Amino acid sequence: MMRTSLLNIISHTDLDGVAAAALAWHVNGPAGLVRVSLTGYGEVDSLISEAMVSSGELLVLDLFCQREETVDAIDKGWDETRPPFLFDHHKSTFERYGGRKWAEIDTGYCGALVYWRWLSANAKDARTQDALAALEPIVRIANDRDLWLGEIPESRLWQALVTMCGHWSVFARLAADPDAKMTQAEFDGASEFTERQETRFAEAKEHIWRVGNDLSFVCDGVLEYGDVSDFCGLLLDRDDTPPLVAAVAAKRMSGDWAVSMRSRDGLAGRVLALLRDGKKVRGGGHGDASALYFPRNYTQEQMRDSIVAAIKVENERNAAPKVTLGDLLKWKS
Repeated sequence: MMRTSLLNIISHTDLDGVAAAALAWHVNGPAGLVRVSLTGYGEVDSLISEAMVSSGELLVLDLFCQREETVDAIDKGWDETRPPFLFDHHKSTFERYGGRKWAEIDTGYCGALVYWRWLSANAKDARTQDALAALEPIVRIANDRDLWLGEIPESRLWQALVTMCGHWSVFARLAADPDAKMTQAEFDGASEFTERQETRFAEAKEHIWRVGNDLSFVCDGVLEYGDVSDFCGLLLDRDDTPPLVAAVAAKRMSGDWAVSMRSRDGLAGRVLALLRDGKKVRGGGHGDASALYFPRNYTQEQMRDSIVAAIKVENERNAAPKVTLGDLLKWKS
C-alpha cells in the first residue's frame, strides 16, 4: 500500500509569512495532506530537521535556517534535480547562503512574493493559476508592508489584524477566503487599532534614549504588546539616521524585565550572545529579533548601558584593520 505524502509548510508569523502560507495552502491543500507551522527563527531549524527525517515533503517560506548544521545537512542530502523548497528574501540570508539550488532567495521582494513569482514562472496547472490570481492582491499587500514601501494603505491595516487577532486567525481567514478586501468589521477594527498605535508611536518617539548611532532605547510603559516590531521597524528602516539596534523595555508581571531588540545584519543576536549568562540574564531569539530578560533589581539605565557596551564590543570585533598602503610597503621592505 502506497503511503500518502505529507507536505510540511513552515512559514513566518508576520503578514508576509501568513500570506505566503495561505498561498501555499491554496496551491497544495486541496489536492493532498498539508501540515502548516507558523513559527519564528527560534524553532525553524527544529521543524526543518523533523521534516527532513520524515517521508514527507518540505516547503519553507519567509524563513531560513539559523544553524549551519542544518544547512550542511540539507546540502548533503539534497537532490539537485529537484526544484527549490525554500523561498526567502532577507539580505543576511542572501549574503551567507546565496547560490543554494534548494533555495530561491531574492532581496527585492518579500518572502510571499518571491514564492508567488517562482510559482508564476514554473507552475502551469489550473489550480496553481487560480491560486496565484486569488492570492496576488494579499501577496502584494504583504510586500508593501514588509518592504516598508507605503504604496498600499491597506498593508498597515492587514498587519494590524495580525497583531490584534494573531497569525493563526489571519491565516484561517485567508485559507477560507483569500479575498484581500477587508470586511467592514475587519476594516473598522484595524483602523481603530492603527489610530491608537500612531498615538503610542508619537509618544514613544519623545521617550527614546538615543546613544549615538548605536542604540535607540524605549522605556517601559509607552508601547503595548504587538507594537514592538512595527515601531522598531520604523526606527530601523525609515529613520533618517537609524540606530544599529532598537530596544524596547517592558516590566513583566513577575517583576523582572524583558527587553526586545531589533536590528539588521544579525547584531541583536550577537548582543544577546554576549549578555546572556543563563543565570541572571536570560534571553532568546535570532539574529535580528531577540529578547533579553534582566532581573528585577536592574534599572533601565543599567540595561541600556549593558546593551551599548555589547554593541561596542561587536563594533570593535568587526572593525576592519586600519592598514594603509604605506604600512604594507614598509612591511614588505
